[in-house]
Amino acid sequence: MPRMTAARAAVEILKREGVTNAFGVPGAAINPFYKALQAGGGIDHTLARHVEGASHMAEGYTRTKAGNIGVCIGTSGPAGTDMITGLYSAIGDSIPILCITGQAPTAVIHKEDFQAVDIASIAKPVTKWATTVLEAAQVPGVFQQAFHLMRSGRPGPVLIDLPIDVQLTEIEFDPETYEPLPVYKPAATRKQVEKAVRMLVASERPLIVAGGGIINADASELLVEFAEVTGVPVVPTLMGWGILADDHELNAGMVGLQTSHRYGNATFLESDFVLGIGNRWANRHTGGLDVYTKGRTFVHVDIEPTQLGKIFAPDYAIASDAKAALELFVEVAKELKAAGELPDRSAWAASAQERKATLQRRTHFDNVPMKPQRVYEEMNRAFGPETRYVTTIGLSQIAGAQMLHVYRPRHWINCGQAGPLGWTIPAALGVATADPETPVVALSGDYDFQFMLEELAVGAQHNIPYVHVLVNNAYLGLIRQAQRNLDINFQVNLEFENINSPELGVYGVDHVKVAEGLGCKAIRVTEPDQLLPAFEEAKKLAAEYRVPVVVEAILERVTNISMGVQIDGVNEWEELATEPGHAPTAIRPLV
Repeated sequence: MPRMTAARAAVEILKREGVTNAFGVPGAAINPFYKALQAGGGIDHTLARHVEGASHMAEGYTRTKAGNIGVCIGTSGPAGTDMITGLYSAIGDSIPILCITGQAPTAVIHKEDFQAVDIASIAKPVTKWATTVLEAAQVPGVFQQAFHLMRSGRPGPVLIDLPIDVQLTEIEFDPETYEPLPVYKPAATRKQVEKAVRMLVASERPLIVAGGGIINADASELLVEFAEVTGVPVVPTLMGWGILADDHELNAGMVGLQTSHRYGNATFLESDFVLGIGNRWANRHTGGLDVYTKGRTFVHVDIEPTQLGKIFAPDYAIASDAKAALELFVEVAKELKAAGELPDRSAWAASAQERKATLQRRTHFDNVPMKPQRVYEEMNRAFGPETRYVTTIGLSQIAGAQMLHVYRPRHWINCGQAGPLGWTIPAALGVATADPETPVVALSGDYDFQFMLEELAVGAQHNIPYVHVLVNNAYLGLIRQAQRNLDINFQVNLEFENINSPELGVYGVDHVKVAEGLGCKAIRVTEPDQLLPAFEEAKKLAAEYRVPVVVEAILERVTNISMGVQIDGVNEWEELATEPGHAPTAIRPLV
């Protein structure tokens, strides 16, 4: 039997589980693992500038392609605690990432040894499994189980904590005979799907709510096929955006309090039946449940049985992987169509498209300083359907989701549940690492950008090009808007006069100098007509220099973005589109 260190066995298992990339920061307690990583070869490592950044890079890597599992690595103590935010973000969105930490020697873990912390206990609430391995011979089994858990049922992250002596201990392990464990996923039965489809058939104005679970299951094509066979309009959730193209005739738009479309909310309010697949009824999608559920019948399909009935009790529920369910949904729908038993939904679908062509928000403004809406209009012109957008939270993300267009699954990569500031830069680096051939465009407000901007140096060092659109109003815009309800404007101002860049006025941080100092390229834009040329130049610079390129748009200080507390009461703060020139890049021309 071959003998090797437990750390080397772990590396060999990573490779056999399909891992080709890892993100991390070495340290004394994890150095034996790094030695094994170097000796084993086959896994490219990206050195982060912050361990939290490494965890978000792993997230971006996983989210980009079906089957990917991002790996982040750190040493003992604060490295693990730094990665907790990434683990929380991953579990909230059902994203499998593997976090590997070093640990003090087993004999002194509980003796307040340097950087010894019970990271497994800390991580337990935000992982599917978190464990400190105390016996070297258990390492292969622990890693095997980790991948089994990450892929089975509702996907999610795992943390494995490796004491340094465990890493260094030699064990018997044969990599050539290693096999991953079978993955468990619940599957709908034919009888269950037949009942759900019969309920849909009996309705007059049905909708499909398509959630991120469909993307996780790599089942977007099946969802589109089911919608086309039945003629039922589709509402993608924020995490499901891109399952079917925005310009598809059955795309009814997004629903919600913030990241939603006027026409999406209006169509939902006209519906009488909702089939939710792979979604979790997030509160910013539903708003108040009294309004959301009134007068509607609900069927809910989700991979996690305990998710069914968690937010509200559906009329019928099915515990199933989205792909397994949709295969049956398509099969049953095709049989009913062949038998002439599917009702004609063309008038209902056409009404959704009519709303899409009339209920629009204005994007074309010539104001200086610029309104943010104009930035997204020009992004629609500059970046095509192949673009992968990456963003996290804030008015920039909310307005982007209202005004940008997405045409393919995994082309809107968004931290939906946790929404940590600073997520965007490292996540974009992970996305661009996973798919270097597809254009990546990140979107941040100035505060999100400033949280982890040191990770731009990672892109410069490792030649990871992408374009980062930075909308700068020198404000915590979303928090400022939320403070209106309390009649305050307190501790949300970021403005100051930069003594080294007086030309900025009160906009404070010189993001161009910072980006250039970190080895990247940057362009500042102050007038709307400069936006499109700047985006085109940014694409050229990224291709030429193979580094991140920042395009900073200087915005008006205060803009209130559409949002509300009920889906039938969204506040439209800005002038709405009343003629085609007001929304020239809308999916459907305004009528």
